[in-house]
Amino acid sequence: MMEVKPIVLTGKHVRLEPLNESHVKGLAEIGIGQDFWRFMVYGDINSEEDMRGWVLDLLNRQKAGTDLPFVAIHLASGRVAGATRYLNIMSKDKGLEVGGTWYGLDFQRTPVNTECKYLLFSHAFETLKCIRLQLKTDSLNTRSQTAIERIGAKKEGILRNHMILPDGRIRHSVFYSIIDTEWEDVKKRLEEMMKKYEVDK
Repeated sequence: MMEVKPIVLTGKHVRLEPLNESHVKGLAEIGIGQDFWRFMVYGDINSEEDMRGWVLDLLNRQKAGTDLPFVAIHLASGRVAGATRYLNIMSKDKGLEVGGTWYGLDFQRTPVNTECKYLLFSHAFETLKCIRLQLKTDSLNTRSQTAIERIGAKKEGILRNHMILPDGRIRHSVFYSIIDTEWEDVKKRLEEMMKKYEVDK
């Protein structure tokens, strides 16, 4: 049985800490009105109250045991950089998904996302002893698909008519996975990507 509990995960650039209501203001500052919400299941986030509703929804999912949400704190600036989480947690089957991930514009195309993935994946495979880690994205979100494929996740297929989004659009979802025997290769890829950021500084 895999026991997924709140934890703080810290890297060189970012700290992942459990989401709570005190993060609403920082998340609102970077998340309100962004266009990435159109790919996600929550609807548009256009106010601090919308963001509070989003945070409370995730905290309810955490109470139900299906999700464990994190906020990413950028260490150099101390600012909230974005959010990500474990979801679809299947403790008995030692599987989970990493997703619901978004970052403010200042933190996109920086080491933040790569290091967050590295921290979450490492914890899943090395501490929780997960045997399957899943990722999924909107079939229209080609940028996300490219990013997932670049780290070495295997494309499993497309679930057609998978979700009806708040604006009424029917979303097809592209599913990927990494299994425990593939983790070492993926880990090396992520470490190489992070080294490139250091060189490019």
